[in-house]
Amino acid sequence: MQEYEDISGQDLLRLIKQGDTRAMKVLYLRHIGYLKAVCSRYVATDDDVMDILHDSFIKIITSVGRFTPHGDGSLRSWMARIVANESIDFLRRNARLFIVDDDNSALSVESDEPPETDDIPPDKLHEMIRQLPEGYRTVLNLYVFEELSHKEIASILGIKESSSASQFHRAKNILARKIKEYQSSRHTVYERRMDRKA
Repeated sequence: MQEYEDISGQDLLRLIKQGDTRAMKVLYLRHIGYLKAVCSRYVATDDDVMDILHDSFIKIITSVGRFTPHGDGSLRSWMARIVANESIDFLRRNARLFIVDDDNSALSVESDEPPETDDIPPDKLHEMIRQLPEGYRTVLNLYVFEELSHKEIASILGIKESSSASQFHRAKNILARKIKEYQSSRHTVYERRMDRKA
């Protein structure tokens, strides 16, 4: 395995296409942390995440021959798209992807300005996203992380474009509320510490 440590992504792909199982293991080890983070943005249960990653990696290995690289990050992006699609399919199959298909355009948006997140640890923000209802979380992920339009999201999920937009705005509002609550609780803890020192 040591000789594969510094191997380029292109050479790794070439070896995988030749059926090299060690190269497959290196690909897995290099990207599993990132792919797990992608999957767990969609699916809240760790056991389900591992099952989806297993199925995704089988799909990645069996279809890698059809993958054409377009730059350094394209392999990772391609694998992430497979994981995202597998996650959405899992939610559909298990009737967890509940999206109200409505035309409610008169949404109560608490603020157009997104809250500052610089002081929030990434794992805490990730946890907040995981706590969103599946439909909200799925649309938020597709819009923010996959950078899809509401039209594309609507096509993928089989909903109206306006429903995608409303799910996103509701998800954003809930997330903004969670962020403010977290920041407020941190501020209160800080004030208590300062009071004790005074």
